[in-house]
Amino acid sequence: MSLERFLGRTLVVKYGGNAMIDSALKESFASDVVALARNGIHIVVVHGGGPQINEMLMKLSIEVVFAGGFRVTDAQTMSVVEMVLSGVVQPEIVGLINHAGGNAVGLSGIDGNLLVCERRDVMVEGKPTNIGLVGDVVRVNPGILQNLLNASYVPVVSSFGNDKSGRTLNVNADTAAGSIAGALTADALVMLTDVAGLYADWPATSTVIPQLSAEALRELLPSLTSGMVPKMEGCLRALDLGAKEVLVIDGRVHHGLFAALEASDFLGTRVLP
Repeated sequence: MSLERFLGRTLVVKYGGNAMIDSALKESFASDVVALARNGIHIVVVHGGGPQINEMLMKLSIEVVFAGGFRVTDAQTMSVVEMVLSGVVQPEIVGLINHAGGNAVGLSGIDGNLLVCERRDVMVEGKPTNIGLVGDVVRVNPGILQNLLNASYVPVVSSFGNDKSGRTLNVNADTAAGSIAGALTADALVMLTDVAGLYADWPATSTVIPQLSAEALRELLPSLTSGMVPKMEGCLRALDLGAKEVLVIDGRVHHGLFAALEASDFLGTRVLP
């Protein structure tokens, strides 16, 4: 794998985990985005903000609850999610990319009706469960992203959107990234994670699966840990909707994004349609 095959192509990067809370990793991510953009690669960044949301909820004495790998989101929690993602996390990412010499622009799934959502249930212990204002993306309107990419900007997207009634819903960032990658028919969705890739048999082994098909991943899904399920669902969504491939890489490695795309021997997990 080398950068040359991505020249003039579109990458969607899901950014989250430790890469978002370690200062040195944040700066190296921003400089990687700028370096890739300068190499003629069109990049959309879709970010989460779980640690920052948890911190704010605890400060406000609001209980932090997860079910089936998703955040349980009542109206009060949704207000905090929206405030933290668009008011704290996103401006920092945009600022870091711009400080590194890039041209980043922040937006959310609400802007330009980018992400049209509907409330979803989540599987908890094998049963569909209502966990509040949690949304699934039913339509992506990528025009605003395409216009920004055509003008050489780096869109930075916060993962929440509106339903048809105008209600704001919390969307898992992996789901949002997969939906956007599919709508843009991205050449790759790059998932930055807190692990080295998709493990063959976690926790029995830390052997990373170097490459697998979407079909093989779908078969593995029921056996994955709850935290990995939304990530891999996002991968499958991207491929099902038209993305060319998914690259799952370790976000804890300094300049790991640039290195993964530049390296001749890809380190991580590659998922192909």
